[in-house]
Amino acid sequence: MILLYTIALRLYFMAIYIAALFNQKASQWINGRKSQQLIHINNSIWFHFASLGEFEQGRPILEALRTLHPDKKIVVSFFSPSGYEIRKNTPLADFVYYLPLDTAKNALQFIDAIQPEMAVFTKYEYWYHFFNETHKRQIPLYIVSGIFRPKQIFFKWYGGLHRKILSFVTHFFLQDQASRQLLESVNVTNTTVSGDTRFDRVWANAQHPKQIPGIAQFINGQKVFIAGSTWPQDEALLATLPQLYPDWKFIFAPHEIDEEKITNLINLLPAATTIRYSELNSSDQNLKSQISNLKSIIIDNIGMLSSLYGYGNIAYIGGGFGVGIHNTLEAAAFGLPVVFGPNYQKFNEARELITLKAGFSINDVHQLKGIVDTLVNDEAFYSVTGKKAEDYVREHVGATEIILKKIAPQSS
Repeated sequence: MILLYTIALRLYFMAIYIAALFNQKASQWINGRKSQQLIHINNSIWFHFASLGEFEQGRPILEALRTLHPDKKIVVSFFSPSGYEIRKNTPLADFVYYLPLDTAKNALQFIDAIQPEMAVFTKYEYWYHFFNETHKRQIPLYIVSGIFRPKQIFFKWYGGLHRKILSFVTHFFLQDQASRQLLESVNVTNTTVSGDTRFDRVWANAQHPKQIPGIAQFINGQKVFIAGSTWPQDEALLATLPQLYPDWKFIFAPHEIDEEKITNLINLLPAATTIRYSELNSSDQNLKSQISNLKSIIIDNIGMLSSLYGYGNIAYIGGGFGVGIHNTLEAAAFGLPVVFGPNYQKFNEARELITLKAGFSINDVHQLKGIVDTLVNDEAFYSVTGKKAEDYVREHVGATEIILKKIAPQSS
């Protein structure tokens, strides 16, 4: 089984290597790993995140351990360039690396270099050789905000190697009871249902919102529709809204911000009333004087969205017409009703927000217009949905405290 695992990884590496010839993200994945040099340290705390979303999810634990152990070096690793490139200079870590490909040699060299006394992985990513190496060295390995589903390979008849990977984990901190029951079905019992640390992160963010230069001037006291982490399929529907609601402002924050994607989005919107965020700081005095009269703004940078929701009244969360929706909780924490596409079933919080009638799934432009029209014109309905969204987040805060009592008991 390990041979098949190794072959699959090699094939994956080859596919990315070929893709790197014409894809910037794949190129960063290859070149970033090729160029990095490990610095040897002692007694670090190692955090691994798949990408930027998992970084934000695990951030409350990272911040807490940084505070509790100021003498320890913090090592952060990422699998994806979208996490590494944006957080490679984070002050929360002493060293930030790409996680090398999961081979026995790479795992040995990486762990030899960083010498972790604890490893924390957020949500998922189960790597045989890295987990095995921590297990052999008796380094505590924790999964936080873990979540499992019946279709995963761990629960298939052919998933023996992946069940072995689970056995290397010291303790699982899970989002829900269903995940615990699935793990118990394969004789994994070292679990705690702690909840999802994302609630802690988004709630803290909403309580101390950041002010974003230029946004208040653009809004000019009007109500705001925020479209976050959108993809082209979302944007084709959303572009119909600005003309329907002339008294509203629209903020689009695409998931991908390369020039082609931004240009395509601009072309969907009325050019005379649309601006890029990067243009807000223009020295053009005529442009500055017209900002409050603009209708739509396109965010052409990464890292601003979680604060932008603080300016909003309704949020649309992208990704639901693709592999799955993005983070609904960031908007809900600010008391915004959230709307998203049909592919949301893998996300507990989306299902629960729908049950509470604080979240709404749409399949087409007609359903989008219908729910937005109700939220815009029925003030009582809008107020109730927003409060339900905010209450839902507040009531689920607390996972970080539960986890810290286990992995850093001196903090209790």
